[in-house]
Amino acid sequence: MENHVRARRAALGLTQAELAERLGVSRQTVISIERGRFDPSLPLAFRLSALLGAPIEELFVPSHHDVRVDPL
Repeated sequence: MENHVRARRAALGLTQAELAERLGVSRQTVISIERGRFDPSLPLAFRLSALLGAPIEELFVPSHHDVRVDPL
């Protein structure tokens, strides 16, 4: 999954530590999300969405290999 968390955070002038504190997670969690190594839980994704002022679907975009639909 690709994400735009780093760009939104930077546009708002927040550091990783500030975002982590506001989210109630570690700075390492924010780093892992931004690098695409960790997909946040749905509750955390909603908190990110609220704090960064962007809908979840704008913050997190599935890669082509993440979305696979089997025919009916």
